[in-house]
Amino acid sequence: MYQLRIYTLRTAEALHDYATVHWPQHIPSLRIVGVTTHGIWTDHATKAHRLIALISYPDDADPGEVTTAYMDSPEFAADMHGFDTGNILNNVEELALDLTAASPLS
Repeated sequence: MYQLRIYTLRTAEALHDYATVHWPQHIPSLRIVGVTTHGIWTDHATKAHRLIALISYPDDADPGEVTTAYMDSPEFAADMHGFDTGNILNNVEELALDLTAASPLS
């Protein structure tokens, strides 16, 4: 299953830090729990302060359980070291996606 995750950050500086330091560290640590990162982007709108990530879970995985286990892991704690999580506003938006047969990712 694919998932689009949208993070809204408090400031442009927080977005820059999250996009250039912390989210890139998630890529190898997410692999440990079977999650593949297909891309991370920042929203083109200058005042949006959003990071968008496209990830996928193993076919038999429960995304909620995987996310909870990952966020409880020492790898996640290390990835987030030095980042004020209060800079992530609201909840992370999660959109479950189904691939179409014509998708280049299939």
